[in-house]
Amino acid sequence: MPKNISTRYCSFCGRPEHDCVCLIEGPAGGLICPECVKMLDEYCGDVLGVDYMAVEEEFDRKEKTDNADKFEGKAEKYCKPKDMVAFLDQYVIGQDEAKKKLAVAVYNHYKRLSHNLPMGGRKASSISGVIEASSEVELEKSNILMVGPTGTGKTLLARTIAKMLGVPFTIVDATVLTEAGYVGEDVESLLVRLLQEADYDLELAEKGIVFIDEIDKIGRKSDNPSITRDVAGEGVQQALLKILEGNVVNVPPKGGRKHPDQEYIQVNTQNILFICGGAFEGIEKIIAGRMNTKVIGFETVKNDWIDKKNLIKYVESADLRKYGLIPEIIGRIPVVTYLEALDRDALLRILTEPKNAILKQYETLFAMDGQTLVLEDGVKELIVDTAIDKGLGARGLRSICEKIFSNVMYDAPSSRKKRIEITVEYARGCVNNSKN
Repeated sequence: MPKNISTRYCSFCGRPEHDCVCLIEGPAGGLICPECVKMLDEYCGDVLGVDYMAVEEEFDRKEKTDNADKFEGKAEKYCKPKDMVAFLDQYVIGQDEAKKKLAVAVYNHYKRLSHNLPMGGRKASSISGVIEASSEVELEKSNILMVGPTGTGKTLLARTIAKMLGVPFTIVDATVLTEAGYVGEDVESLLVRLLQEADYDLELAEKGIVFIDEIDKIGRKSDNPSITRDVAGEGVQQALLKILEGNVVNVPPKGGRKHPDQEYIQVNTQNILFICGGAFEGIEKIIAGRMNTKVIGFETVKNDWIDKKNLIKYVESADLRKYGLIPEIIGRIPVVTYLEALDRDALLRILTEPKNAILKQYETLFAMDGQTLVLEDGVKELIVDTAIDKGLGARGLRSICEKIFSNVMYDAPSSRKKRIEITVEYARGCVNNSKN
C-alpha cells in the first residue's frame, strides 16, 4: 500500500511521524525516529559520534511541554465562575447553590496557581486565562464538601467539571481506603491516581484536583475518639489529614504493598484542591435536633421559617462532627454546600434537557441503526414515578430505561421498521415484570 505523501516516515524503520515523539531530519532530507537513534547509538554510537543522552533529553523536554499544553489549553475558555456554572447547566439540572460554590472553589484554585507562591522550592507557573497577582499575601486553598442524598448529582458535577478544567483531575472512592497496615488501599493511592492523570508529571500533579466520593462512609461510629487503630473510620480520617492540609507526602508510584522496594515520589499537596462528596444518610435527624424542630413539652417552637422538607440545606460543621467526621477533617474542608433531593419536575428535565440526557442517548443508539425512537405520552412520567418510588434519584432513571428498552434493542437491529414506538402499556409491563 503506498504511503500517504502528507505524512512523514522514518527512513530506517518506516514508522509514521504521529507514532514518534519527533523525527530528526538530516541535511539530505532523511528522517530518523528516536528508536532508531537509540539502536544506532547502542551498536555504532562511537562511529557516528551521536550524543544519545542529549537527544533523549530533548525528547523528554518536548514530551513534558506537550503534556503541559494538554492540561493548560482549556483554562482560558472556562475560567470565571459564571462561565463554569453556565457550562455545568448544560449537563446538570438544578443544584444552583452547589454549582456556585464549586465554581468559586475551582476559580480560586486557578488564582492560587497564578499567584506564584513558593511550593517546595519551586514556583507555580501561571495558567492562561487567569490574571496574575503579585503580593506578599499567602493564599490558602479552601477544600469543599458536597452533602446530599444519593442520585442528586454529586459525582456528575465532579465528572462534568473535569471536562472543562485545565489541570489534572481524578475521582477516587473513600470506601476502599483503610488505615496503613490493613487490607485495602492506603490514602496515598489518591495521589497515585492523580499522578497517573498527569502522566507522572510531578509539577502538573501538584496543581491538580481530587474528588473524594463517599467520604461519609469513613465517619467514626461513636463520639468517643478511638484509642486503638481501626480498619476504617477515624483512622482513615487521621491518615487523610496530612494530605488535605498541604504536606509533602511520600507516594509509591506502583502501590506500596506489592512493590516495597520502589522509590517514593515526594508530592507537595499544598496546591492540590480536594472536593469531597457524601450522602450522609440520616443527617437530617441531627439537623432537626439542632434546630429544635421537634415538639418540646406541650408547645412547639416557632420555626415557620425552616423548610422541614429540605433540612439538608441547613447543614453545618457541627452536624458533620456529630455524624462522625473528626474536627481536624472538618477544619480542613471549610466550604460546605448541599445538594437538594430531586423532585418530579427535575427528574423529567434530566430525562430530556441535558446535552447527554438519557433519552437522547437511546435515540442516538436507535438512530445508528437508521431507526427513530418515539415515546407515547406518559412514558416519561412512568419512568420518573418509578424512580421516585424506588428512591434512587436520577441514578435510577437509566436502570428503568434499560428494563423498558432492552427487548426492543434486541429485536430492532433485525427489524425493517424505521419507527420504534414505546407505549405506556408496554413500558408499564416491562417495569412490573422486573419487580421482585
